[in-house]
Amino acid sequence: MLGAGSLGSLWAVRLARVGLPVRLILRDPQRLSAYHCAGGLRLVEDGMEQLYPIPAEIPDAAPPIRRLLLACKAYDAVPAVEHLASRLAAGAELVLLQNGLGSQDAVAARLPGCRCVLASTTEGAFRDGDFRVVFAGRGHTWLGDAGQPPAWLDELAAAGIPHAWSETIHGRLWRKLALNCAINPLTVLYDCRNGGLQAYAGEVAELCAELAELLRHCDQRDAAEGLQEEVERVIQATAANYSSMHQDVARGRRSEIAYLLGHACREAERHKLHLSRLKALQQRLQRHLAERGLPLD
Repeated sequence: MLGAGSLGSLWAVRLARVGLPVRLILRDPQRLSAYHCAGGLRLVEDGMEQLYPIPAEIPDAAPPIRRLLLACKAYDAVPAVEHLASRLAAGAELVLLQNGLGSQDAVAARLPGCRCVLASTTEGAFRDGDFRVVFAGRGHTWLGDAGQPPAWLDELAAAGIPHAWSETIHGRLWRKLALNCAINPLTVLYDCRNGGLQAYAGEVAELCAELAELLRHCDQRDAAEGLQEEVERVIQATAANYSSMHQDVARGRRSEIAYLLGHACREAERHKLHLSRLKALQQRLQRHLAERGLPLD
């Protein structure tokens, strides 16, 4: 398990507490030492906190890796697998749990001998302390690739991780990308929780129209259907939450703009689409990031 953030930690805890052999991979000896001082991962679920002392190691450890859940940020995915490449066993399986699109293809291109299973989730979790995660919203995870469902899906069921195998996983990833593009950048620019976007319903609707047009040109017609209605439902259902991009920017961290809004704009250019509102949103967001000294990609 590489990526002890919110979702990675949530998966690690649920797998470990049903007796499955889970190991965390932390970025360096200092981070490993901090983890040992913390005593493990803490999960807050239904108001109850519990400590899980899951084994952890650094990337340069010796044991081979046969199955890896990659739960790091999209911009860290390729450097992470390049660092671990020598430890990956022949035919190793990777589950890629990154936001947006672009990083998955880049990882697969660098690991031609591995199976890369793509994942998209609606589960919600956030960190409110070092190695402490709050399970904020139950949801569902879809996994898929061009092959048959792997046998280890039964382990996810045993761990209580709601999931399904999807033969149209790219469509689900595109749909989630569109949802994120319609919500996350605006929450950053208006410095608001998701529910605050109800005051900008017209702007959200215009973005949804352009995103739906983009999806149709990318052969994702199913993902385009009812996009605006779902965006409005998500805004309402998560009204009290801050988007992941808002959290990153508020904490002075690099955002995943390149794999969300950036990917959408690149695809629009590739298809020679003039999506003025989407392009303007990208430029506004980049100016906002530049003013805060944050990376623009």
